[in-house]
Amino acid sequence: MKKKNLLIIHGGAPTAVMNASLYGAVQEAKRQEGIGHIYGALGGSLAAARGAFIDLREVEERQLGLLLNSPSSAIGTSRDQLSQKEYAAIAGSIVEHEIGTVCFNGGNGSMDACGKIDEACQKIGSDVRVIGIPKTMDNDIAVTDHAPGYGSTARYMAASVAEVCCDVKGLPIHVSVVEAMGRSAGWVAAASALAGECGTGGPDLIYLPERVFDEERFIEDVRRIVSDKGAGVVVASEGLHDADGNPIVEPVMKVGRATYFGDVSAHLANLIIQRLGYKARSEKPGILGRASIAWQSSVDREEAVLVGREAVRAAADGRTGVMVGLERLPGETYAVRPTLIPLEQVMLTEKTMPDEFINEAGNGVTEAFRQWCRPLVGDLPEFISFRKG
Repeated sequence: MKKKNLLIIHGGAPTAVMNASLYGAVQEAKRQEGIGHIYGALGGSLAAARGAFIDLREVEERQLGLLLNSPSSAIGTSRDQLSQKEYAAIAGSIVEHEIGTVCFNGGNGSMDACGKIDEACQKIGSDVRVIGIPKTMDNDIAVTDHAPGYGSTARYMAASVAEVCCDVKGLPIHVSVVEAMGRSAGWVAAASALAGECGTGGPDLIYLPERVFDEERFIEDVRRIVSDKGAGVVVASEGLHDADGNPIVEPVMKVGRATYFGDVSAHLANLIIQRLGYKARSEKPGILGRASIAWQSSVDREEAVLVGREAVRAAADGRTGVMVGLERLPGETYAVRPTLIPLEQVMLTEKTMPDEFINEAGNGVTEAFRQWCRPLVGDLPEFISFRKG
């Protein structure tokens, strides 16, 4: 039997474990007797159309091992807005390079592209198998319990906000406003609640895009914190919006589905200064939160390898048009198992925080969320402070 080649494409924003999924896919592909070349598209979707590939089978094992602890995408990713003509070009390139399996690693936008590549291949009669590998720091992919990339970002947020809380506790002269990425979903901002498990207190207020942002209520919340403690820490999602659905800060620009949000933390800090006459500072970690290997979650890394491996196995078993998901198993001990989800269920479908994870006041999270999130971040550091409050 003639061997068919395998192609791995990265799409969307990278994460701290995207390369771990690449590692898992490559290692599993090496085990499959029916796979020849193991191609990586050098720069995302349009690189696949051009045939701009690296053969990862030829990369020495020591270098492949570095993928497990390298941030971003070693083969390069993209946010290409593809036309039907470009999807047809990708399908043509797949046939030209004798590719039998395509693994597309990305978020819900990339899963849309993955599904359309599958459709384009079917139109020209190709029997290629197309499998999605989930990836997003935002955790907004539908159906799967969570997506690789989120656990590391959640760990970064929890630990970094804990450090900010320690700073404010040591010198309580201002309110610190920390902005979290996550677009229209509050999963990343919510993870900051675990900062409290480091031993010196967590954020006082957390604002999520699943709730309408009310400026007057925000000012009263902060006024109460300042009155009670003299200082505090606020975490705010970049996607906060008013009752009409408008962002509370005008976005810098929009390119397709990608929104470059305005500086929400600076806006809220200025509101505190102007309306309460109290000192405030803003912090915007931005891409540091999705790129940090220092705060990479070992659980996240292991699960990223797992979904990469399972994608190749699914193709070897004859599956196509599916994404590998993670199903959380019941019981006191955290465990997941991989599952296959039809691509049409995740293409451009955004998962937001459920109501049971958000507190009644809409300015924090519940214990149910903490219990759900805790296993994903791994162990957190323990800090100490002798100050009360």
